[in-house]
Amino acid sequence: MLLALTMILSACGTSKTVSLSKKVIKGNWTLNSITYSEAGTYNVTLLDDATKKCFEGSTWQFVPNNNTGIYTINDSNCLAGERHFVFTIQEVDEKTGLYDFLLKPTNDKHKSETKKGFRLKLSALSDTMMQWQQTVAVEGKPFTISMNFNKL
Repeated sequence: MLLALTMILSACGTSKTVSLSKKVIKGNWTLNSITYSEAGTYNVTLLDDATKKCFEGSTWQFVPNNNTGIYTINDSNCLAGERHFVFTIQEVDEKTGLYDFLLKPTNDKHKSETKKGFRLKLSALSDTMMQWQQTVAVEGKPFTISMNFNKL
């Protein structure tokens, strides 16, 4: 019975891998580049907010102890400024080490005004770089958007 209780309690807590990921993601990042799995020119609006051009060079701050953050669009040709969000890292498969990264835009008090969120794959994470991927359908075929970050 003690073994069963231990297994249940460990299953309910945050995995060690997710806890370590939160420590690594903490801090300030720059979204350096956005790439596509297919060649061509695409008119993509990311996070229902801005274009690829606007997001490239944006700065991001992650505060894992309360799962909040701010990203700032810095391009003066775009609607520049700070945007607030909440996030969650969810381990999808311990064997592959793949994660889902859930990001929900909020106001400055961390309340969602749209109730809309975005599920991205946290496909790479190290002390100096991070990559998110989102797969969508273009003309019925999978199309992957990769967002490539470097830590400041």
